[in-house]
Amino acid sequence: MKKLYFNYIESFTGLSKDIWYLSLISLVNRAGTMVIPFLSLYLKKDLGFTMNEISWIFVFFGIGSVIGSWLGGKLTDIVGFYKVMIISLFVTGLNFIALQYISSFWGLCIGILVTMSIADSFRPAVFVAIKAYSKPENRTRSVGLIRLAINAGMGIGPTLAGLLIVLKGYNLLFWIDGLTCIISIILFYYLVSDTKIKPSETRLMHQNLDKNIVYKDFTFWIHSVICFLFGMAFFQLFTTLPLYYDEIFQLNEFKIGVILFLNVAIIVVFEMPLLNYLEKRLIPVTKHIIMSCILLTLSFLVLYQNFWVGVLIISIVLMTLSEMLGFPYTNKFALQRAKEGLEGSYMAMYAMSFSLAHIFSPKIGLTVIDYFGYQVNWLVTAGYGLTAVILSYWLHNRIKQNL
Repeated sequence: MKKLYFNYIESFTGLSKDIWYLSLISLVNRAGTMVIPFLSLYLKKDLGFTMNEISWIFVFFGIGSVIGSWLGGKLTDIVGFYKVMIISLFVTGLNFIALQYISSFWGLCIGILVTMSIADSFRPAVFVAIKAYSKPENRTRSVGLIRLAINAGMGIGPTLAGLLIVLKGYNLLFWIDGLTCIISIILFYYLVSDTKIKPSETRLMHQNLDKNIVYKDFTFWIHSVICFLFGMAFFQLFTTLPLYYDEIFQLNEFKIGVILFLNVAIIVVFEMPLLNYLEKRLIPVTKHIIMSCILLTLSFLVLYQNFWVGVLIISIVLMTLSEMLGFPYTNKFALQRAKEGLEGSYMAMYAMSFSLAHIFSPKIGLTVIDYFGYQVNWLVTAGYGLTAVILSYWLHNRIKQNL
């Protein structure tokens, strides 16, 4: 037991002060993220939208995410991650507060498009910040610590959100989302120092660097498709799965929040020690990506059985293990692959892979459910994971050949 304790503590050592501050800010911000996990239920139960309308609103959610990821990467390469992060979170906070006053279909489509275009410009910037504030040897653990903070916040958020919905309804959640965005960016401004280094200035030292090299990197395109397929499957957690819990197993919002909390609790307790252990084993990044895709595929195949509530726990555990490998190591691959001075562009493409999944995952998932039912959707979703497994093997072989 004593050895386990010291190994756990060791997994947190050697990380920079600024990474710890970024983690604190991520914790505050994500603890206030209460609307997103329940957005599909809010749209259906509170506003009375049909499955088809909900799926289209999530399409606009995803389009906004793509625009934001692309814009964030471009701006990060021009003005640096620091300014992008501050402006993005502050304006996002104001937008979340405003969203509660919109109830029409097209109003929500446009409102969510604008909100996500601003909110997801934050993502490439924070990835570049991780690279700026961490050393190469502990970059994976830096990503892991920030993910731990995000997931701890996401554990607090949905659990409290489920309780607040039962007691007070949905409107209070928009205020909490907005205010925590603003509070977290104030903390960021006062706690984290600006490096003053802009990728555009770094590029001047590499005159022969092709600014479009990221789009010519075929190996990185394979990685991006894997991330897209991973997102197509994983994002069902926030769209179709809450509806499945509600309609098939008759779980209320609080019980759904508890199941989502299990996902977070496993990550908070086990992810950092796991990453610390795996980093010492010197296993190729691509092997971790392969395993994460296998686990994700299994997490949806087990859902085909819909007569026992325990299968929901088995599924969420498998999905969580997949997440613990998938996100840190796809992120690490992208950071390692990024050319100096073009980090923003590489991380934008990485973020856009998941953003595109935000467009198609809910639309296809909800449409399949509407026409064929939940069980067919789980088979389709497992198909995304299986395709990602095959591509991950291809990626692994290309990296072995130094392609």
